[in-house]
Order: sequence, then C-alpha cells, then structure tokens
Amino acid sequence: MTRAVVFAYHNVGVRCLAVLLAQKVEVPLVLTHRDNPNENIWFESVAELAARHGIAVITPDDPNTPEVMAQIAALQPDFIFSFYYRHMLAPALLQLARRGAYNIHGSLLPKYRGRVPVNWAVIHGEEETGATLHRMVEKPDAGEIVAQQAAPILMHETAGEVFAKVTDAAAVVLERCLPALIAGNAPHTQQAPGSGSYFGGRKPEDGLIDWRQSGWKIHNLVRGVAPPFPGAFTYLQGKVLRVLLTLPAPQREAHSATHGMYYAHGRCYADCNHGHVLRLLQLEYDGKPLTAQDFLARFGDKKIPFDPLPA
Repeated sequence: MTRAVVFAYHNVGVRCLAVLLAQKVEVPLVLTHRDNPNENIWFESVAELAARHGIAVITPDDPNTPEVMAQIAALQPDFIFSFYYRHMLAPALLQLARRGAYNIHGSLLPKYRGRVPVNWAVIHGEEETGATLHRMVEKPDAGEIVAQQAAPILMHETAGEVFAKVTDAAAVVLERCLPALIAGNAPHTQQAPGSGSYFGGRKPEDGLIDWRQSGWKIHNLVRGVAPPFPGAFTYLQGKVLRVLLTLPAPQREAHSATHGMYYAHGRCYADCNHGHVLRLLQLEYDGKPLTAQDFLARFGDKKIPFDPLPA
C-alpha cells in the first residue's frame, strides 16, 4: 500500500486528504495548524477529518525540527503531500519522501506563486485561475508541474466564491493524477526559468480603498477581500466604513473631483476616479450594518466626502 505523510489545512486540505483516503492511500500522520483565535475560522477542519479516520495529528510550530523530521522518517513515507499548509518545508524534510514531495497550489503556475493566490487573482481582475499539482523544491511553488485544473473567474464573483471553485479544482487534479503518481509514470514539466511572479500575504489594513483609482480597480479590491476575508474599507467622517459588496454603475458626466458617497433613487453610490461610479450594495459603518435608508437618515441626500488617506 502507498504511504503518505500529509501537511494540510483549510478547505483544500480537507478535500485533498479525503481524496487520498478514498484512493486507499495509507496516511499514518497528518500535520496541520492550530486554529488562531484571532482569525475568522470559516473553513473546515483537517484535524477533525483526520480524527474521524483514526489518523494521528500533530500541530508543530515548526515542522522542520529534528524531532518532527525523525517522527516522519520513522514512518518511511512514499510521498509527502502539502495541501494549503502554511509553513515552508525544508529540503531535508522533503527528501524523507522516497517517491517525492508534492504540493497543491491555488493558481495556474507559474502565475501567482506565493501567498493568497486566489485573492490576488481577483484583485488583479483575472478571468481564470485554478489549481496546480507540482513537485516541491526548496524555492516555493517552483517545482515541476504534474497537472493543472482551470477555474473561471466571473466578472463580479468574490474571492470566497472563486476559492470554492479552486477547492473543487484541487480535488479534481489530485484525483486525476494520483494513480499515475503511484504508478510512477506521472508527467513532470519544468517551469520556465524566470517565468511567473511571486506575491506576499495580505493583512486586513491592505483593504484600505484609494478612491483615486478607477472604479474597476476598487470593485476588484472589494470582491478580492470580501467576507469571509477581512473586507475593504475607507473612512467617512472619522469612522470606518466597510465596503463589502459593490457593482460598477454608469459613469457620471458631471463628475466632481471630490471622492465621496451619496444617496440617489433608493441606493448608495460612490464617486471614484475618471468619472467612474460604484453602487455600494453592502456596507458597515462604525461596526454596524448600514443600508441606503440608514445613510439617508444619518447624512441626508448630499454627497459626503471620504476622509483623506492617512499620510
């Protein structure tokens, strides 16, 4: 029987671990993360899935310590798999897998290497992303590609909606390729040197809106960080206005240079740059939901300028 040690977290980790178990891969050990109490845990638990199947689970702060590597080496795994595990695995650890170490990445490599690739793809207005199964090497997301599964990004989809598609794509590509990996005849294609790009992680404060940008850029930011992610935000009269859902609206011919929010015909709108207008569909102001009628009652029907960006 094929044996694999699995590093996994998040929905992709749950789905891909389930694929291994369905394909009768022996998984004696799962390494995952302890949930951070300061993080919005909206995703499924790898630890719970492993427990249901009687699989040992550990949550090391550093998976590359001699103690952890010795525990893995004693299991003599054929494969090591990483499914949305958040720590880098050292070359010495990867070499413990007799037949290779493989990762699922949430983009069509070599595009969007690095952190939170789904969010970055939506923020940049991409029309397609997907999942890639690739060999792990010392440099992140740079190893040989085994296979990919594309997923479309529709014009107004949020990152959460796209992430669900990428999770499906990850399970599909692993299930499709696993028999060939086990048989030893899976294709491996080198990534072109110098191709692709790396992106870092994102923090909640990165969702601050710059209203000097075009409406489409702001719309893409809003949907790229929309809940369950931290959300885009701005400041209005000294308080935080979270902008959670938008739609581009027709441009205004008589557009002023002031970027602000206003009420018209039962809806809230915001002026961006170049005459672009966004319809504001879901808002929170000072920690509470804000409807169009709430805005009208509080601010009237005049445009309220957004606060200047912090220096």
